Amino acid sequence: MIKNSILIALIGLFISCKEEKNEVVTPNNGLITVTKEQFQSSKMELATLVEKEFNVTVSASGKIDVPPQYRAKITPFIGGYVKSSQFLVGDKVSKGQVLVTLENTEYLDIQKDYVEVAEQINYLKSEFERQKTLFNEKITSQKNYLKAESDYRQAKGMYQGLREKLLLLNINPTNVEKGKFTSVITLTAPISGDITVMNANVGMFMSPSDVIMEVVDTQHLLLNLNVFESDILKIKEGQNIEFTIPQASKEVYTSKVKTVGKSIENKDRSISVFGLLQPELKEKLLSGMFAEAKIIIATKKGLSVPNEAVIKSGDKNFVLLLVKEANNNYSFKKTLVQIGEVSEHHTEIISDENIHQESKILAKGVFELTN
Repeated sequence: MIKNSILIALIGLFISCKEEKNEVVTPNNGLITVTKEQFQSSKMELATLVEKEFNVTVSASGKIDVPPQYRAKITPFIGGYVKSSQFLVGDKVSKGQVLVTLENTEYLDIQKDYVEVAEQINYLKSEFERQKTLFNEKITSQKNYLKAESDYRQAKGMYQGLREKLLLLNINPTNVEKGKFTSVITLTAPISGDITVMNANVGMFMSPSDVIMEVVDTQHLLLNLNVFESDILKIKEGQNIEFTIPQASKEVYTSKVKTVGKSIENKDRSISVFGLLQPELKEKLLSGMFAEAKIIIATKKGLSVPNEAVIKSGDKNFVLLLVKEANNNYSFKKTLVQIGEVSEHHTEIISDENIHQESKILAKGVFELTN
């Protein structure tokens, strides 16, 4: 009894496998044939080529970026040890806000030199004026007058130079002249924005060549694309752009050409094209994200099929063309086609002697017949 059950099960499995294998028939003539029942059960659909409007586009790639004036790197004018820093990457800061404090005895030396010159300059000024009066009255020599003038002007130049240094270090010269010295300086944000780079740890020495942090004003994010020289004459200000961030999302975003570069500078013979971003996108996207884009330069009408009807094989494209419908069977031929523009849902087909507006192609169910 058990042997009979096993035998019946094997026969059933063999029959079912045989039925599955006969589901699609591909005769020697290269046609793919399915029965009407199979066609309906798989919910396949036929379609003719329909005229649609397509965007004529230029492909480009690039990144989300900001203009140089809205990106600031914070570096010390004179190096020092980090005393305090309370910010992290992603924090928002305002222009003029203290970002980090540095400590160094060299700051004290500059203040000391400034006070010494400030004290000397009054004496040298009065001596210069005295020598000038004596020289005009022919009481003293020209040599003494010129030396007094040189000493005064040299001290005045040193005074101004040291004063500018203190201002660059955010040290108030008036406080220094009153004897209020400090070994600590503050570095403030030159622009408002978000901190994108943070390299400072408490106790670390930061030299003038070190970038302590970077601040980017994301309110001025732009789409920065590279367009090849062969396409650049097609690009005009105001043209619409559709782009994606392939590493983050399949969502299609929109932009508009703001400016087009006027010279070819890159090694790959490309020109920069900048696109405007909507405010809601600026909140979502990040500086440095890679972008793939299509710049819409015109529109045209063309014959089309649904995207899912096109079979891609390497650099070639095919459709399943209905060549015969008889005896409750559909026979299709895998036909090479030349495609044009591609939209979100449709692909343009360039008509030829094999395929034209009256042709019927398999619009749904292509995957089942080709895999």
